[in-house]
Amino acid sequence: MNIRKIRDLIGTKLMLVLTIFVSLLFFLIFIILFFNSLLILESHSIIELLFSSTWNPMKDQFGLFPVVIGTILVTGISMLIAIPISLLSAIYITEYSPKKFKRPIRSFIDVLAGVPSVVFGLCAFIFLVPLVRDFIAPFFGVESTGLCIFTASITLSIMVFPIIISICVESFNSIPIELKEASLSIGATKWETVKKVIFRASAPSIISAILLGFGRAFGETIAVNMVVGGIPRVPSSIFHPGETLASLIASKYGELMSIPLYQSALMFVALTLFIVVLFFNLLGVFILRKARRRWKY
Repeated sequence: MNIRKIRDLIGTKLMLVLTIFVSLLFFLIFIILFFNSLLILESHSIIELLFSSTWNPMKDQFGLFPVVIGTILVTGISMLIAIPISLLSAIYITEYSPKKFKRPIRSFIDVLAGVPSVVFGLCAFIFLVPLVRDFIAPFFGVESTGLCIFTASITLSIMVFPIIISICVESFNSIPIELKEASLSIGATKWETVKKVIFRASAPSIISAILLGFGRAFGETIAVNMVVGGIPRVPSSIFHPGETLASLIASKYGELMSIPLYQSALMFVALTLFIVVLFFNLLGVFILRKARRRWKY
């Protein structure tokens, strides 16, 4: 009996140590990024870094404004594409699809979430880039190489689908059946029930799913880097090349890294990404927890 208690005690303490270690990784990453960003912050103000329009490390110019604009455009357009498609897909899975198809569809979505981002980027480079270059951009009267903000946005929207759909399906399935039956019993159609009952009751979870999807899109690197164009300037059209914060790190890290100020500037970009993605993920988790407490699931 004593040996069993000792084993349990050792196992409990070991799990506690591992949990603390994993938790400390968050603070370790933040400390590493912060201290490596101090050099650029000592010579340039945050306002100058975020709102200056020129990125030229050889001339001590580290303006991130074009990259910030590119990040906002790529992320914003991808979310505009992903949100309605994801919501309608989740509604179909929970309310309209035959029972025998629900599990295969959800399994497919889960598998899609696990596909490496480089695979999405490669497929986008092979298929979407020529499609945008030869058909979509000319349709709008614009010349494009296909490596542009719009291509990156479509790629990101596809990568965000599984996150939003999975959370929304879970939320829709957890709504008490009594609410749906009450709506149908007073003569509401199925679609009216979806709009006035399911969407309203699931609003916190939907917002949480959108915020978590935004965090994924905002910090995506490899897939975006392959198709966004890689030019740090403010794009005059969504069919022109651009750059995002994450892709800037991926494409520039390794260039001229013997220049300490350049390395510090990229660390500041990484710190900015870390803080923004952390904020939206925490906000999404907070809203989702409130929704779960509301419906007690």
